[in-house]
Amino acid sequence: MSFKKVIGQADTKQHLAEMVQQNRLSHALLFLGREGSGALPMAMAFAQYVVCEKANGKKADAGPSLFGEAEPAAAPVQLFDACGECASCLKAQQMMHPDIHFSYPVIPRKAGDKPLSTDYITEWREFMNQYPYGNVYDWLQFIGAENKQGNITAYECNDIIRKLNLKSFESGFKILVLWMPEYLGNEGNKLLKLIEEPPADTLFILVAENEAAILATILSRTQLVKIPSLTTNEIADALNTRAGIQPDQARQIASIAEGNYREALQLLNHAGEDWLSLVREWLNAVLKNGPISQVKWVEDVSKLGREKQKQFLRYFNHLLEQAIRLQAMGPDALHLPEAEKDFALRLNKISGFGQQEAIIKELDNAAYYIERNANAKMLFHALTIKLYHIMATRQTLSVL
Repeated sequence: MSFKKVIGQADTKQHLAEMVQQNRLSHALLFLGREGSGALPMAMAFAQYVVCEKANGKKADAGPSLFGEAEPAAAPVQLFDACGECASCLKAQQMMHPDIHFSYPVIPRKAGDKPLSTDYITEWREFMNQYPYGNVYDWLQFIGAENKQGNITAYECNDIIRKLNLKSFESGFKILVLWMPEYLGNEGNKLLKLIEEPPADTLFILVAENEAAILATILSRTQLVKIPSLTTNEIADALNTRAGIQPDQARQIASIAEGNYREALQLLNHAGEDWLSLVREWLNAVLKNGPISQVKWVEDVSKLGREKQKQFLRYFNHLLEQAIRLQAMGPDALHLPEAEKDFALRLNKISGFGQQEAIIKELDNAAYYIERNANAKMLFHALTIKLYHIMATRQTLSVL
């Protein structure tokens, strides 16, 4: 993957390229970015850039000339992206370069197995080709984990140590792209000596979403590279050019996705869902129709899949955020679909700033628990009760 295939992030791409060109490359980097920001595609593109023969003026090691004459030194070329044409780039694009290694959470295929990332390399290549902006849940479902917990094991750490102590095959570099170091338990301490005193020309690229969940001993030994969330314009442009979505619809989806391209693709897949009607039905059940309607609504929403439930909560949050903006900036300041603007104005009649902020917090918490396999019926029953108590002081029963 080259930098040009990574959505947005122009400043980060420039910074990374300059680190290589100016010989300021640390041996251990931590790419830290929220889900959907493109931290993993950026790491893959950077690994390809490092081994690219044209970008770094290095030819792959093909051995001495057949006739014994000295090879002419390659003239340094200032490229700020991998060429995509040399032998190293072609191998890196297929994730088959012998000097680029990958590590990621895996599960045992059967009881008693000691799984390694290399056991899943075929699935990894397919996953990265299809879902480069996917999260760890997508990956674990892709390999059939169901409810099993992925892990990066002590056996994986031992395998990493073995591979990185080998001599490089072609590029002069040995690179490890380790995705989700949050899944390293205390066994990750096995890597400390290797990270602190690596063999020559060894590069660690750790790719993470949650800095607090990484072992402090590993965190302190890496140089942080922050991958910012994507802008609304970057996501809208990507949806327009890559997914063929009309600009207006792309802009609407991008505004809800909040910097998360994976979320934008999920919203696109469920574009036919009538989330607005579902929100309206819920609030009417909470404020006007009573317990029977509430139980029926909870039954219906609990039958949706986990991803759809998260999409629904995110959409409700989007409506509340638009309602807050309308109160602060006025109805003419925002360009929203008429149905959404009308609903946001109605929300402002039945709730104030404080109540809307409290609801947003509860919705965020609910999405967090859904991600961790909370019981949907219990969660939405509890959330319905909380909504009633938050909004009961200003309920206007006829506006929705």
